[in-house]
Amino acid sequence: MRRHSAQLTHHPAVLPWLGANFWSRTGGPLMWRDYDPKTVRAELRVLHEHGLTMTRSFFYWPDFHPGPHRIDEALCEHFRDFLDAHSETGMATVPTFIVGHMSGENWDPAWRGGRDLYEDVWMVGRQAWFVSQMTRRFKDHPAVTGWLITNEMPGYGRVYQVDPPSSEVVTAWAQAMCNAVRAAGGTQPVSLGDGAWGIEVTGRDNGFSLRETAEYIDFVGPHVYRSDTDRPRQHLRAAFECELASVTGHPVVLEEFGLSTDTVSAQNAAVHYRQTLHNSLLGGATGWIAWNNTDYDDLWDRSPYDHHPFEMHFGITDSTGAPKAPLLELEHFAEVLKAVDFAHCRRADADAALVVPAFLERGYPYSRPADRPLIFTSLHQSYVALRAADLPVGFTREADGLPGKAALYLLPATRQLTTRTRRELEHRAHEGATVYLSFCSGEHPGTRGPWFDDLDGLFGVELQLSYGVAEPIEDDVLEMTFTDDFGGLTAGDTLRFPVAGNEDSRAYLPVLPGDARVVAVDAHGRPALLVRDTGRGRTVLATYPLEHMAARTARVNPEETHRLYAALADVAGVRRPVTVDSPHVGADTLVHEDGRRFVWLVSQSPVELTVRPAADGTLHDLASGDPTADVTLAPYGVRVLELKCRS
Repeated sequence: MRRHSAQLTHHPAVLPWLGANFWSRTGGPLMWRDYDPKTVRAELRVLHEHGLTMTRSFFYWPDFHPGPHRIDEALCEHFRDFLDAHSETGMATVPTFIVGHMSGENWDPAWRGGRDLYEDVWMVGRQAWFVSQMTRRFKDHPAVTGWLITNEMPGYGRVYQVDPPSSEVVTAWAQAMCNAVRAAGGTQPVSLGDGAWGIEVTGRDNGFSLRETAEYIDFVGPHVYRSDTDRPRQHLRAAFECELASVTGHPVVLEEFGLSTDTVSAQNAAVHYRQTLHNSLLGGATGWIAWNNTDYDDLWDRSPYDHHPFEMHFGITDSTGAPKAPLLELEHFAEVLKAVDFAHCRRADADAALVVPAFLERGYPYSRPADRPLIFTSLHQSYVALRAADLPVGFTREADGLPGKAALYLLPATRQLTTRTRRELEHRAHEGATVYLSFCSGEHPGTRGPWFDDLDGLFGVELQLSYGVAEPIEDDVLEMTFTDDFGGLTAGDTLRFPVAGNEDSRAYLPVLPGDARVVAVDAHGRPALLVRDTGRGRTVLATYPLEHMAARTARVNPEETHRLYAALADVAGVRRPVTVDSPHVGADTLVHEDGRRFVWLVSQSPVELTVRPAADGTLHDLASGDPTADVTLAPYGVRVLELKCRS
């Protein structure tokens, strides 16, 4: 199946977007009041010298829109000079209109008066007027390469955890804002700047829906900062969210990512940037905008830095303009993008599909929003294991009817399926696919067990559950011992998995085999993995919530689900163009439109590793073209090679 990797069509001089969110070190959000053209040019110059092509810039709303019918023309002249500075430097920028939230604080124009930003008609009109006025002023400047409506509106327009607006209201507001850009003559790509924090990505309903607003925007821009308890999961977090954010097929730009160097070492800041950049590229991102360009040591007594002091040091340069470790990683990444001609590359097709349950994004009657975090974390952990198995995977949405065809469908720790999907999966297995599901009882006592019909018929078993009672896993480690050969696993092999979960989810599924055969048992001799042959394909049932248990375990990766996934790939006949005999190194490929193929090797090891990848061709150094057999990777290092087919 085709994996998402849509490129954004924009200013030809800056393909792709690789840049930084920009506030000058002279003022932060208040930079426009005491604008310093010389400092701005110096700041842009150091970014450009390290390979960056653009910035994201901000109209600080209280300053630029001081009255409901008034624009501050002096500040607009400052912004025009700012655009000129970009052109002089060979860069471009994406202006952001409604900037009332920034770095841990909200600021209103004095005239807002508590009016609702989404539902007060007059207030919506004033926002649209401001958007159109700023677009008219700057739409023809060659440095403008796109537009963003807001900065993280879900945390500003209304506190969505307490009083979220409806999707209908937010979508109407988004339509009005985007239409204001177009009506004013803005032809550059536009998006919302909401962080892609809506329900299709996070499972949390804040009113912003990628599906509902897709008609009005040109790209999707995730903002990814959430933390984890496991380092590989953390390193793959942005990539995973980019995969989810591609639900509508729009280009995905990693619009914000980064860290404060008050919270990590310089070395680990570099690791975070390196892993986020390369993994998100492999996850379908085609643009990257770091948070942010500079530190703000001289602004310690101003909000938001006086109460969010760590916000002073998110910069990729320090407060003197010197590059920090993250900027050096961006520079190396820029060199790779140039070497592979990334703008003309796409992700290689995949034979495996990770199924995203519709219950992540749809509020079915009497379903629980509290079920969604389990879906998100199980999918995320599965994604990490797939990378460790060097198994390219495309995301397919149950809500869309499972578009695309795959040889292997993975449903990790999936408790809820619609009736239509259950039948479609059985049909695809009969037609030749392999369908894998790991049982999960759920994290809540209501309706424990599988929430779909005829598990017995789909997997060829007789379930032995008692009503309302979860069957607890009493071992601290699940030992899954194979009684038959299964893909690359042979009879006698044992996989070990950490056991975790709460009193509801730390549960297994007791079954008796019907027309399925048992290929692995647990330490008590109970069926742990069963295979049912059907037509030209098969269904595979794990009776333990493998991915959920790992997702609830700190510092767990690499855990052994990757070995099961590799075996499933072998059984299903899935192609893995490049494999590495180490779960610490993931391999994936990009394909250039001229036929060249490029391989990424990404290490999740804290120590240096030397590996010998197996490939359906020969690997060659990008710079010299020399054949490469053994590859040495620094701790958490990345290597990109060209894969040439055997003649």
